Amino acid sequence: MSTRAHSGGNNTGRAGGSRAVTVTDIARAVGVSRATVSLVLRGSPLVHADTRARVHAELQRQRYVYNRAAANLRRRTSTIVALVINDLSNPFFAEFAAGVDEALGEQGYVTLLGNTGESPRRQQAVLASLMEHAPAGVILSPAEHSEAASLRAVMGAAGNVLLFNREPAGHEWDFLALDNAHGAQLATRHLIELGHRDIAFFGGHADSSSCQQRRSGYVAAMAQAGLPVREARMVECAPTRPQAAAATQALFETAERPTAAVCYNDNVAMGLMLGLFARGVQPGRDFSVTGFDDIPEAALSTPALTTLAVDPRARGRQAAQLLLQRIGAPDASVARTIAPVELRVRQSSAPPPG
Repeated sequence: MSTRAHSGGNNTGRAGGSRAVTVTDIARAVGVSRATVSLVLRGSPLVHADTRARVHAELQRQRYVYNRAAANLRRRTSTIVALVINDLSNPFFAEFAAGVDEALGEQGYVTLLGNTGESPRRQQAVLASLMEHAPAGVILSPAEHSEAASLRAVMGAAGNVLLFNREPAGHEWDFLALDNAHGAQLATRHLIELGHRDIAFFGGHADSSSCQQRRSGYVAAMAQAGLPVREARMVECAPTRPQAAAATQALFETAERPTAAVCYNDNVAMGLMLGLFARGVQPGRDFSVTGFDDIPEAALSTPALTTLAVDPRARGRQAAQLLLQRIGAPDASVARTIAPVELRVRQSSAPPPG
């Protein structure tokens, strides 16, 4: 038995090899209006849960197939939003994506997800593919080394775009960022107040805008305390656990090693702690570590990670809401939004040994 979607006046399916099933057939069988069935098909939250369940049951019984593309063409709108993440293996972005999808789903939108793995080349291919679906908007967390001109080339005239946390020079889209500089400044001050004087900034790449901002917060806090910032204490690595673990050796290459590190993010911090353990150095006792993001496992790590809480799921919901505002007012001025961060002190940071 086969089903087929039609693009005529009604969204239709075919059941049992007989005539095409229409929205009117479903509405008549359930005893509701065609408008109610259409709302259910679009995932609208405006329909009562009991009615929605009855409509879904009838749709399944009659093997109805909804042709979303045809519906979008008729309305000259799209219910699709493209979400492109730079590193879905990072738990932060899994939470962020869940928040985006929740908020969009509540408004009847469907999320199409793409992952670039920090590759600008892959990012171009992912965006090109997603743009073929004519999404109503795009939420993009840019890969490292992204260029605004390349993004414009693939997204064309699409104006409903929100960038998250990384900012390619020369872009003209809405932007949502974490308070990166202030967060790193809070973490560095915390370590200084514990008595640390030789503190490293660990992880990320210097040409990433978010890393630049976090580094600037670290440098500002060190300067305010009258402490030097040594080039050897600015350790670069990809923001992943394996790369951070491998880069741990850089902290042990000078006669005097640091006693603490402000890490680019939680993934890096946990990688660093693995690297320390491998060298017989106990994080939180022999060496203090701070992260950034407060991913769910940060509080459960050993030791529990001191970090900057940003509530990634809430940030995802905020990104979706900002994009929906742009979709509703496409001619509004470009908006920049900075989300606050909060220091969460746990066991990975302590006074320096001795």
